[in-house]
Amino acid sequence: MNPLERLVERAEQLMQRIESVLPQPLQAPADWGAAIAWRYRKRANGCGVLEPVRHVGAMQLSDLQNVDVQKDKIARNTEQFVQGRTANNVLLTGARGTGKSSLIRACLHAYADQGLRLIEVDKAELTDLPDIVDVVADRPEKFIIYCDDLSFEEGEPGYKAMKSILDGSVSAATPNVLVYATSNRRHLLPEYMTDNLAQSKGENGEIHPGEVVEEKISLSERFGLWVSFYPFSQDEYLRVAAQWLRSMGLDDAAIAAAEPEALLWALERGSRSGRVAQQFARDYAGRSERPATVRPRIADVDGLSDGAEI
Repeated sequence: MNPLERLVERAEQLMQRIESVLPQPLQAPADWGAAIAWRYRKRANGCGVLEPVRHVGAMQLSDLQNVDVQKDKIARNTEQFVQGRTANNVLLTGARGTGKSSLIRACLHAYADQGLRLIEVDKAELTDLPDIVDVVADRPEKFIIYCDDLSFEEGEPGYKAMKSILDGSVSAATPNVLVYATSNRRHLLPEYMTDNLAQSKGENGEIHPGEVVEEKISLSERFGLWVSFYPFSQDEYLRVAAQWLRSMGLDDAAIAAAEPEALLWALERGSRSGRVAQQFARDYAGRSERPATVRPRIADVDGLSDGAEI
């Protein structure tokens, strides 16, 4: 090999190394049948990938209690979507631990055999939403872009990316993609008293503070369906705790005996919700499965024999 050929070979090797560390366009998975749910992640080199979720949390629509109205709305919207009819992007807001994320997972399981798929995208990666939509646009499946615990601070880039995907981009909406997001904030951005429309000007010199309010609510308004979740009453909380305990093998007598501890558990946590009920059930059922501890016998007590128990 002459020096020129050796130089060309080394240059090609160098170019391959450089290309390997440069960001690459998002590629579709080799096998879409590998999973019903996918997670979008960015590698250290900036390349985005769709990773299959091998074990999706098992949840059925019938398992969800105290959210019948919310369940009917989301199930109806999802069924319209998988059947090719018109449907809306969904924003699920309200009290923590009341089943917002569980309801989306339950819909995935309910309609997966009809072609429903889910792609989970973290808030930090929302700027890549257009690339994700382009990858799945020609697929026959129906895709839910799932954003959990969504909220923004002032100036975050993902805010405008989400607005464009929902409504406002020059590109047409993709009929096989919807966005389902959960949040504890109804308008997804922090709101302040200084945003009040009655202000003649903002404290930072804003001449039209009303327009600031319009900007803050513009994202949430682009979700066609709003579904609100509310804190559980005591009876609702106990009903959910009983359901979890029953699913873990406890009988009705044991469930009734567990009620005082379930209430104390919620009091200590400062919350009555489905999540707290599930956490209590895990703890209580786990303790119930342990063998009973035999108390030591007490000997040499006046008036008792050596074999007596107290």
